[in-house]
Amino acid sequence: MRNVCIHADNIITPLGFTTSENAAAMLEGKSGIRLITDDKISPLPFYASLIDTESLDKRFSAVGEPGKYSRFEKMAILSIKETVDSTLIDLTGSRTLFILSTTKGNIDLLENKSTDKRLYLWNTARLLQSRFNFMNEPLVISDACISGVQAIITGARLIRAGIYDNCVINGTDIISEFVLSGFNSFKSLSTGPCRPFDKTRDGLSLGEGSGTIILSSCPEPAGNDKILVSDGFSSNDANHISGPSRTGEGLLIAISRVLQKISGPIDFISAHGTATPYNDEMESVALSRAGLQDVPVNSFKGYWGHTLGAAGVIESIMSIYSIRNDILFNTLGFNEPGVTNPLNIVNVSAKKRINNCLKMASGFGGCNAAVLFYRK
Repeated sequence: MRNVCIHADNIITPLGFTTSENAAAMLEGKSGIRLITDDKISPLPFYASLIDTESLDKRFSAVGEPGKYSRFEKMAILSIKETVDSTLIDLTGSRTLFILSTTKGNIDLLENKSTDKRLYLWNTARLLQSRFNFMNEPLVISDACISGVQAIITGARLIRAGIYDNCVINGTDIISEFVLSGFNSFKSLSTGPCRPFDKTRDGLSLGEGSGTIILSSCPEPAGNDKILVSDGFSSNDANHISGPSRTGEGLLIAISRVLQKISGPIDFISAHGTATPYNDEMESVALSRAGLQDVPVNSFKGYWGHTLGAAGVIESIMSIYSIRNDILFNTLGFNEPGVTNPLNIVNVSAKKRINNCLKMASGFGGCNAAVLFYRK
């Protein structure tokens, strides 16, 4: 069975247009979540983490004409280009697969009553495939909020099976009137910046972003720490169309399958940590049942909000950054424990030797996923 290495990555959020820019802002305690006033999205102000349009267009003008592409496409193209340009691997051959992870794609086109075919996720994926001369038909993974983690699990499995040598995975989502109104209908939005696992948490903060990661069976360049992807697993407990299981059964199954494949302790856990009352409680139950209640746990949602189908990719990249740089990022917004099963929530960013990270995700419909990244 072949090893699957992390070769390159990029994150675009309101905190920066590269992974390192995001990390630097996070270590300074910055958050992209702010009070937004935008009549095109909502008649009332709302808290969210949105990428500045002027900054996005300015960056994109160096690689193309901003007016020819949608907001979603500009974010994805910039992130993919930054990642592809940073590796020496030839990704244009038959041994490379492109995977797009998203929940809504070009959803803002729908609000203009557009009939543009780019509304179809497969069409958007093909546009990105063509832009970067990827040879194979692209794969779209749209599995609610576990989409990004599921994409990484899928890409790693295809490489291990020898079907491909490389997978370029991009996760992107934007915030639109459709998205905001949907979460509003669930009454799941926070009245301020989200507070994962905190006693006073009252909902999530939406965010938009794009993340790209390249998985490969090719050896890492000399001098780099080799970060590998272990087996990952997903499950579906079919508990409810939107509500998480109170027993954490589905997430526990995914976590347990990962733990069966490894030896030694888990160094830290990157939780889904949306800051909704039920999600954080469910995760605490699942982690306690798995015997992981004492392992350091963080949530990245306080920095850039819940980026939906992009979340699993963006948060995995930052977890990998944590391993490479031996940094535990704090859970921004967390002050006082607020789950019935106590967890070891990271509340101060600190240097610490990290050899591995368990990344978890959960989503609507009862879907759950877990994957382990580790230092070789």
